[in-house]
Amino acid sequence: MNKKVEDKLKQLPKGPGVYFHKDKAGQIIYVGKAARLINRVRQYFQKSRVYDPKTEALVAEIADIEWIETESEIDALMVEAELIRRYMPRFNILLRDDKSYVFVRVSYKAKHPTVTLTRRPLDDKAEYHGPFTSAWSLKKALKYLRRAFPYSTHEDLVPKRACLLYHLGLCPGLEENKTSLEDYRANLRKLMQYLRGGRKTLMKDLEKDMNSFAKASEFEQAAKLRDQYLTLKNLSHQIIFGDREFMDISRDHALTELTQLLNLPKPPKRIEGFDISHQSGTDTTASMVVFTLGIPEKAAYRKFKMRIPGNDDFAHMHEAISRRMSEKNRKDWGVPDLLLIDGGKGQVGAALKALNELELKIPLIGLAKRYEQIIILKPEVKMEIVELPLNSHVIKLLQRIRDESHRFAVSYHSVLKIKRQTASILDEIPTIGPATRKKLIKTFGSLRGVQQARQ
Repeated sequence: MNKKVEDKLKQLPKGPGVYFHKDKAGQIIYVGKAARLINRVRQYFQKSRVYDPKTEALVAEIADIEWIETESEIDALMVEAELIRRYMPRFNILLRDDKSYVFVRVSYKAKHPTVTLTRRPLDDKAEYHGPFTSAWSLKKALKYLRRAFPYSTHEDLVPKRACLLYHLGLCPGLEENKTSLEDYRANLRKLMQYLRGGRKTLMKDLEKDMNSFAKASEFEQAAKLRDQYLTLKNLSHQIIFGDREFMDISRDHALTELTQLLNLPKPPKRIEGFDISHQSGTDTTASMVVFTLGIPEKAAYRKFKMRIPGNDDFAHMHEAISRRMSEKNRKDWGVPDLLLIDGGKGQVGAALKALNELELKIPLIGLAKRYEQIIILKPEVKMEIVELPLNSHVIKLLQRIRDESHRFAVSYHSVLKIKRQTASILDEIPTIGPATRKKLIKTFGSLRGVQQARQ
């Protein structure tokens, strides 16, 4: 980090906005948004933070930082999209991987104009606004904007009557001429102006037109503009992406604190969580969830149907870890930096036994549900119980991993349970297939009827 960047980091504001990373030539190489600029931008320069290779390449090229402050998170979202469209920074494209940007499609010239989202703009005479980096944030923003500028989404099948959304004040009601096409298009122009990042100009125009209508005693029109103005003004209090941004920052803190707590040589990039699920010892399953840099990587999740019968959590945990850490699976799936066991000393001990039998040394901890105690293995003692505040970053991260492993285990257990309950003795007869089973049940009325039928 050079002196110029170091000085800029001290000047960062605490509010929302859009930031630009520039290279040595002064070219914008990345544009991003932030709910709190001071927190988000400084993240890039934390020495303890673990980056993926593409982000490391970005950080290595940053020679300068600029930013634009906005009044709200939704403004930051719109300004970011407009600046990405204008500059097309190469790292914004590179960091997307196989994900595509989202665009707002406004069929302004259609007989029944609509506002929809798409990932592939077409040459269809519609207006496209974007690109937006997050579909989730965009949908949330449009949810609030729709209160100010009601729009239709009836793209394929237009209803004959005004829909429920019209009665909620979110649709123009063109179907029953509740709003004229001219007025509707005027509202869409305002919406598109906001989507282009023109909030300040729009607010001034709304205030000016509102005062003009009021002076001309056209109070109904003035009231409509007043409602739009107040709705847009209140957007500054809405959280659009800030909650996820703060969670991202919390993950960074958690990985750093976890490294110190466990005395690891580096932050754990891949954490695997394990849990066991069964009902009275039947349909027992084990789950393996994977969190990479504190984020769930669902494509890497795995599930195990237990071979050991009965109700023995310790034996099942031993089996799950043994199967996961088999030579073949280590080769195919890689080796985690940390294992998190859902359970107390007994479950952790069973997992440790499996690792010792395979002569593997992988950091291993447990999280006991009742008091959220962390069970840590240390050289000087067999096991140590650590209690951290429930609001600590480490506890929050471990809870997310533990709860996800529990959810995944229960979901697989439920599948096996339903499959077993719906199975019948006919399934065990090799010469009877699905079609024949269906005919037999239909003919005799039930499985019991089939059993009682005479030859």
